[in-house]
Order: sequence, then structure tokens, then C-alpha cells
Amino acid sequence: MRISASVVASLVAVVLLATASPAQAVVVPRHAINVCQSASFYDNYDSASGPHGLKRVLEYGNKIGHTPGAHPVYNGWAATFDFGPNDWGYMRIECIGGYDSW
Repeated sequence: MRISASVVASLVAVVLLATASPAQAVVVPRHAINVCQSASFYDNYDSASGPHGLKRVLEYGNKIGHTPGAHPVYNGWAATFDFGPNDWGYMRIECIGGYDSW
């Protein structure tokens, strides 16, 4: 059985969309900063076990993004975009502030 290139491309696109990080959002994140002295930045959040997959620790003033009402917040852990390496993760909502300051 031969599968056309367009069918293969469509299947790859479906798989990539299905495996995208849950933190990714369609809404462009609003500019903000980390207002805590340091904040743990995790890869993902699981409602049963909490945050997991520590990516790095963000220092005060790191440029981040979060749009209240558009990006999810689970038990105080907010889906956040780190403008440093340009990736999504989760950090504590109380560490997000300074909206539109840069």
C-alpha cells in the first residue's frame, strides 16, 4: 500500500499538534516580569502531583509573559512564557507582575 506525501504530511501535522505542550496558547503573552527574588520555572503542571520537570530558576526582573484570563492557572501555577530562551512553562502566579513595563 502506497501512502501519498500529502497524507503523510497531514498525519505528521496532527501528531505534532496533539503532542504540543499544554502550556502553549494561541494568545500572545502580555509582557511582564518576575517580581520574586527567584522563581522556579517548571516544564509542566499535573493536577494530581503539581509542577514537574524543573527547567530553571528565574531571577527577579526576568522578562516573562502571561495573559490573565487567557493563559491557564492551576492551583496558583500559571502558564508562563520565558522570553529569555523563548519557551513555555509554569511558575507561581504571585511572581508575575510589572505588566506592560517593557
